[in-house]
Amino acid sequence: MEVSEPVLLILLSLAEQPRHGYAILQDTARMSDGRVRLSTGTLYGALRRLLDEKWIERFKERDNSRGKQAYRLTTEGRRNLQMEVARMKRLTRLAALRVARKET
Repeated sequence: MEVSEPVLLILLSLAEQPRHGYAILQDTARMSDGRVRLSTGTLYGALRRLLDEKWIERFKERDNSRGKQAYRLTTEGRRNLQMEVARMKRLTRLAALRVARKET
């Protein structure tokens, strides 16, 4: 599965702790300094794909009196997120090397 920036932010939000949809929206906006503001349609479409791919799972919070659905990373999702972060680190190193080269 290709990981777009919004999906990466959703995964990073869930890597910290399980969250329900509205908390994910708030956290992704905070992580991006307000640059990325997900619509509910975008969020729930991404969550559906992540559920289908088994990167995240739904679970019931114990003290959830309002019936909000919470989500958390699966073991596979955390492993895939770690691989994506490693891929981004490699690309960032390559980009830094290429940009730092002087033109001849």
